[in-house]
Amino acid sequence: MLRKFLCILLGIAVPVLVCSQARKVQNRPYIDQRRVHYGFVIGIHMQDYEFGNNGFVTDDGQTWFADVPEYSPGFTVGVLGELYLNKYFALRLIPSLDFGDKRIIFHEQNTGEEYRQTMKSCYISVPLSVKYAAERFNNYRPYLMAGVAPSVDLMRKRQQALRTKSFDCAIEIGLGCDFYLPFFKLIPELKFRFGLANLLEKNRNDLTDLSLLKYTQSLDAVSSKMIILSFYFE
Repeated sequence: MLRKFLCILLGIAVPVLVCSQARKVQNRPYIDQRRVHYGFVIGIHMQDYEFGNNGFVTDDGQTWFADVPEYSPGFTVGVLGELYLNKYFALRLIPSLDFGDKRIIFHEQNTGEEYRQTMKSCYISVPLSVKYAAERFNNYRPYLMAGVAPSVDLMRKRQQALRTKSFDCAIEIGLGCDFYLPFFKLIPELKFRFGLANLLEKNRNDLTDLSLLKYTQSLDAVSSKMIILSFYFE
């Protein structure tokens, strides 16, 4: 009985697998061979900071540590310009705006006291990346990408416990897949962004409440991180 069941299962599965790998009519077969092509992008992302806590002890014996305990989704919108290099490689420039925030908590080591701060951000970023794509099969084509992403934050505020520098530069790595639809190309992509710069603003001449200075003194470095899920339309 089991043998008959396995034979029937194989008899169904094999034709299905063969059909799923069969060649189909390609949508927009020459779209990738244009020298330059354009599109736009929308997406969601999560912003994060990595802190270099130094264990600084204040005059009254307090020691503060910073953390980002939770994440809230942000929004990304931009335009895409892609330069065809050869069958497998393309160079991409993606000027974009990233709107979001980071919720930071400073914990006092001994008493458990907390200080909370929300940092809203609006980044103008200009990622430049190289895209390496596999062979196209039917109407999809997976790829890997890597590049750099310089950015400027337009929403820096004074008089806060933590203040960061406006300019950052990050490396990006990710993966995605081109889906060739009848009238356009849809490209979902997941990428990770890791900041290279120390964003901590040590010079706090902007502070009038000097009790906030201890939070800056408790840090040696701040670097950015971001996870971005994007949808490109060409």
